[in-house]
Amino acid sequence: MNKNEYDLSIIIISWKMKDLLKICLASIYKYTDGLSYEIILVDNYSEDGTIEMVEKIFPNVYLIKNSQNRGVAPARNQGLKIAKGKYILILDADMELIENSILSLYQFMERTPDCGMVGAKLVDSDKDIQYSCKRFPSIMALIYRRLEYFTFIKNSKLLNYHLMKEWDHNSIREVDYLIGACQFFLREIKDKIGLYDDKIFYGPEDIDYCLRIWKAGWKVYYYPFTKIIHYEQRITKRNPFSRISLRHILGIFYIYKKYGGNLKN
Repeated sequence: MNKNEYDLSIIIISWKMKDLLKICLASIYKYTDGLSYEIILVDNYSEDGTIEMVEKIFPNVYLIKNSQNRGVAPARNQGLKIAKGKYILILDADMELIENSILSLYQFMERTPDCGMVGAKLVDSDKDIQYSCKRFPSIMALIYRRLEYFTFIKNSKLLNYHLMKEWDHNSIREVDYLIGACQFFLREIKDKIGLYDDKIFYGPEDIDYCLRIWKAGWKVYYYPFTKIIHYEQRITKRNPFSRISLRHILGIFYIYKKYGGNLKN
């Protein structure tokens, strides 16, 4: 008997994004075909009607109801601990499928044995590219990301290098890391390197996990031949002085301390 009950486990975290989550879930059911999957939703105490909406419209979703906002990494780990798929797809609640992207990523993983993680091309609502794969950053590059509303920072060489803006993003490529909005990986990865680092409440948990994948001997790939719309929220950019922005900054300093200031695979 196959130890995996599904081809794929899709893990989504929700926090006060009821309307976007509804679009996300509906698009998964509309476009995903050709493989078996489960959807695990971890709600971080949204209190906006999210739970009632999911229970009413999407009763097949496995719903975990947190009594507080546990943050990103801890909530993702709740889903990972119960996932039964051969593969894991970490997907943000503000994503919308417009084609059978999940099957495309699955097929790429199946034919690419050295791939530990892959991500699709992400675009905004106007179908313009989002820079979802990046080079491991210097600490200044991460700080610059918080200050992009300054034009001279947004157009800086440091930030452009980090975001890989010199590349057209139209070919398959090994990349340092993929943002956590779309991370497709083997469940075996979790068995070898462990869960997300739950000391990171919100922020660079995606950098940390990709770095650990590289260090364990797998590769991280960007796959541009399927697109997913990402209605990116960037809550720390909208309010750089909020409590969650502070926790994000603390996460940045934590990861640099964790790796002795050297984020390289």
